[in-house]
Amino acid sequence: MSRLLKICFLLISMNHAEITHSQNTEDLPPLLHKAVEEVITGKYLNALLDILNFQSSNVWTTDMLTKVMAYFNAQEVMVSLSSLQMSIKSYLKNLLYQPRQLLSEFQQLDQQQFQTAMNYLFNNRKDHLEIGNIILDWDKARERIFQSPGVNRTLFLITLDRCFLALSALDCVDILSQVLRVSMVNYLQPDVIGSLPNTLLEDAFRNLSTVFKDLYDKTSANAQRALYGWMKQILQQSCNMSEFNESTSWVSAESLWILGRYMVHLPLEEILKIGLGEIRLFISYDNATKQLDTVYDITPELAQAFLERINSSGFDMRNTSTIYRLGLLVCFYDGVEQVDAAVARALLHQMIKCNQLRGFQAEVQKLKSQLLNIAMQNQTLNDILGSLSDAVVGLTSSQLESLSPEAVHSAIATLNQVSGWAKSQVMILSSKYLSYEKDLSFHNISHMGMLVTGISTQTFYSMNPKELSQIIQGTTSQHLSDLSPAQQQGILRKIAASGDFSLTVKDIQGAFFKEISLSDLWKQTGYNSSMMRGKELRSSQALYLYDLLSKKNYPVDLLSTGQLVKGVTCQLIESMGTDIFLNNFKFFENNLHLLSPYQVNCLAWKFWKVSNASIPPFLLLVLPVEYLKYISHSLCVPFIESLGKTEMDLLNPGLHKKNAVLQKVQECLNGSIADEYDVDLLGNLICHLPPAFLHGRMSLRAMATALHQFKFCQELSHEQKTEIKYKLLELYGSPNNWTAETTLDVGPFTALLSKRELNVLAEKFPDTILQIAKTSGPISSAEDLLSTVFESVSNATANIESSLTRPDCLGTRAPSSDEIIKLAEANVFWSVQELKCMDTGTFDKNVDLLGTVSGFNSSQLIALKEKAKQAWGLLPDWKSFHLVSLGRIALALTEREIEELDLHSIDTISVLSQQTEWTFTQARSILQGFLEDSGQTISTLKSFDLVGLGAILCALNPTEIMSIKTAEFSAAVARIGLLFCSTPVLRQFKKLTESVFGVATSWNSSILQEIGTIAGGLNEDELKAFDKNLMPYFQPIAVRCIPPEIFQALSPEQIANMGPENAAMVTRVQREHLNASQLQSLQMALDGARTSPPETQNGASTTQAVQTPALSGASCLSGFSICFCAVFVLLLPF
Repeated sequence: MSRLLKICFLLISMNHAEITHSQNTEDLPPLLHKAVEEVITGKYLNALLDILNFQSSNVWTTDMLTKVMAYFNAQEVMVSLSSLQMSIKSYLKNLLYQPRQLLSEFQQLDQQQFQTAMNYLFNNRKDHLEIGNIILDWDKARERIFQSPGVNRTLFLITLDRCFLALSALDCVDILSQVLRVSMVNYLQPDVIGSLPNTLLEDAFRNLSTVFKDLYDKTSANAQRALYGWMKQILQQSCNMSEFNESTSWVSAESLWILGRYMVHLPLEEILKIGLGEIRLFISYDNATKQLDTVYDITPELAQAFLERINSSGFDMRNTSTIYRLGLLVCFYDGVEQVDAAVARALLHQMIKCNQLRGFQAEVQKLKSQLLNIAMQNQTLNDILGSLSDAVVGLTSSQLESLSPEAVHSAIATLNQVSGWAKSQVMILSSKYLSYEKDLSFHNISHMGMLVTGISTQTFYSMNPKELSQIIQGTTSQHLSDLSPAQQQGILRKIAASGDFSLTVKDIQGAFFKEISLSDLWKQTGYNSSMMRGKELRSSQALYLYDLLSKKNYPVDLLSTGQLVKGVTCQLIESMGTDIFLNNFKFFENNLHLLSPYQVNCLAWKFWKVSNASIPPFLLLVLPVEYLKYISHSLCVPFIESLGKTEMDLLNPGLHKKNAVLQKVQECLNGSIADEYDVDLLGNLICHLPPAFLHGRMSLRAMATALHQFKFCQELSHEQKTEIKYKLLELYGSPNNWTAETTLDVGPFTALLSKRELNVLAEKFPDTILQIAKTSGPISSAEDLLSTVFESVSNATANIESSLTRPDCLGTRAPSSDEIIKLAEANVFWSVQELKCMDTGTFDKNVDLLGTVSGFNSSQLIALKEKAKQAWGLLPDWKSFHLVSLGRIALALTEREIEELDLHSIDTISVLSQQTEWTFTQARSILQGFLEDSGQTISTLKSFDLVGLGAILCALNPTEIMSIKTAEFSAAVARIGLLFCSTPVLRQFKKLTESVFGVATSWNSSILQEIGTIAGGLNEDELKAFDKNLMPYFQPIAVRCIPPEIFQALSPEQIANMGPENAAMVTRVQREHLNASQLQSLQMALDGARTSPPETQNGASTTQAVQTPALSGASCLSGFSICFCAVFVLLLPF
């Protein structure tokens, strides 16, 4: 024990002893005297900072403590040890949980205290902090401070307010950098930017500008504009503005470099005035290319203005060296008519960067197409394929088909680096490449990069198992997650059949491991906990492996792997000793996203049982509603903070409970969202606030900060969106007066505006609206926005008519490639007649994009299908890549047309089966076509065939299902368990499942998780026979597949133990078949209740807020020991 601590304990034990001698207060050093006065008045932060400052140049002595004790005695200040310690601890907690108060406290610090605080928070690199001989975990304390968005905001604001007056500008810039980089929230709002210092020394300005450039993408458009204005103001101070006039610019080469990405905010007229010497100097900088590579949001007008100045400054725009310096400006290269083939290839090589632009992809594709035509002058596509960079993505399927295998093989080093391929293109190129290779090996495939996804499932299955094992372990493994489930299954089945599967299982990493069937895992041995690291597991796998490994491993070894937490059952949680549970809880908390709501509920009950006084507040959410009353006012902030960092949907509260939770949140916020601090605290929770609360209880100041957070909300209701719209209009005024920056900041919420308001914005900022519409989602949520985009694009190209000479197309405008690329989902507004009049070349070039449009109706799809016939010829001549490229257009194929298609490839079927709108007769035709064209019967199907057929399997009849081989079915059962087939089909799959896992009544938790919806095929007796503890392990999707007349056979005990997630999946029709007792049990399951709740350890009252008395001069201990030692609690983790 340290000497100082021994002294503290000795003095505490003597705290009732009377001090008989007197000490003059002048005997205390002034700084220490000031500190003890601050302790008496409750200014603990001030006292701590003074003590830290004092000890930096003084040594503690016993004599000094004696003097301090005498001083306290003379002041007749009395207080108990426990109340003092609680006061200090509560004080520090309140500062962390009340960042507004912390801001006020910081503002009241004197200059020396402020400097000390900044030094210890930001410049002290020690892991531990020493006060006398007491060593504190300073790293943990700092981590706790910086984890709070509200505290970070306070540190940011106080640094802006006071730092530049108290510390050097460079130190303050470093502090701002640390605060801004560590926070998930961007505090750079336009009003805050207005308080940035407008005079800074050059080094400090450069450093702060660098911070702002690094945070560009996290900054709103309005804040970007404000930061540009701030940078411009300081840059202009370094110029003699009297030397500049309307024809010359203040912008120098150096200022362009300092502006960095903010150069895109320069006005067009300013760019055109930049001195040619300055432009020449800027482009000559070695770092200019790196900077220009990052101007992702530059517009064509600004880019071409820069290009014009670069050209005028004396650079040869056709020189390869110049082209390489242009960065993203190359995406808007002008003067194509003066370019030769070599320059065209150099430009195309640089344009591989252009897919990073925030928009204007139609213009980029048009430029690439022009350059491609120039590059191919007097040469064939085969000759120059390797020099076309990612322009090859713009080639049509017929152009790719015309390539020779030798050309593809020679160009593979370029092709394997290209992104943006359509699935159909990858299939063609992979086939060409592999046809050149005599022997298919790991070496050959390792050169393919992303093109490996185009290798057919059958080709993988035909490979040597050892070569496949190398693929799993080698560099190609990074692309395994991009393979289709059928392809992954093909690889696994071939390796499994070879006998080397046990070794391979250990080496498989990432998501690919999830494709290994439960039955295959059973067959292997030699598992250990370290082997599980780096693997993603299905719940069924995790349940089996955790149970297996727990027999020889400590919980910490298993839980620390991450994914194995999915396999922890409620029974295992209940059986953990108190210390083991509390010591390992961090593994559950850190992997909350991997746990089921049922597991979280079990954790909550366990925590309540062993330590309800310290239960994490968010766990109270998953307990029955009545437990919310234990969230006292003092727990409000940690409760909201923990919920805000968690996706509430992961905890899966029922609607009744969710409303109760939100009511508690509103109470904790005192009925309003007052400012940005409340928004910081709410975090993700803001997505769940009721419309009425948003309407009347959110201030405009809060809304300005909340807008960014709302954009990340996944499922806002129509009512919530309506209130957000009204708040936006209140905040920003009429859309008639919006700037381009405001429109960008509002982003997807522009879809909530009226058609008239959207038309105004589309007329003023067509490119901005186009950019927003690209990410607005399906038509149901943004119909007015998409129609506005369609009209805007159509009006800009209204003079384009169909090139077809058919009488019915005369005077009809036809969709062009440019329009189709720009419109994306808004292509849905083409009329049937316009689609019919589309040029076949345009269709062929854009079919993959058209196939992704979710809003096309059946008439439009039929028109596009007929266009495909015109482009590709007779149906029997269509290749697999044709069918794959159709997307939703394939839904227009009739049963008779499907019969004409070549459906031999399971990869084609795998893509077709992803469409969810097939009729039963269409699905049946696809199934029959595959069997006939591949020469198979149901009994010869492999597991990868079953996986590839997907939803098409729902068209099987009972006899066909029972003819599936058990071994193949067992390998594919987890995938089949994701299908929503009819009850008769599920019943047959259930029978087949019994041939793999035994009779239904013997199934355990891992089997129930493995089979998914197949459990919906259980009969009444089988369902009733399941132990109540197995009910949570039915997959949620399986619950809704159980017919109501079967579901009603469940006992109240079984229903009560379903778990909250499964209970929430019970359908209205299922509910209608339940009696009162069953409905009561269902409500218990929804609430996370237990039929016999565990007893609390210390009684419910232990979670009540601790009342902490304020210190006063009349209540102090007769001795400094307790006061002084307790001050150290300020930095102790709690």
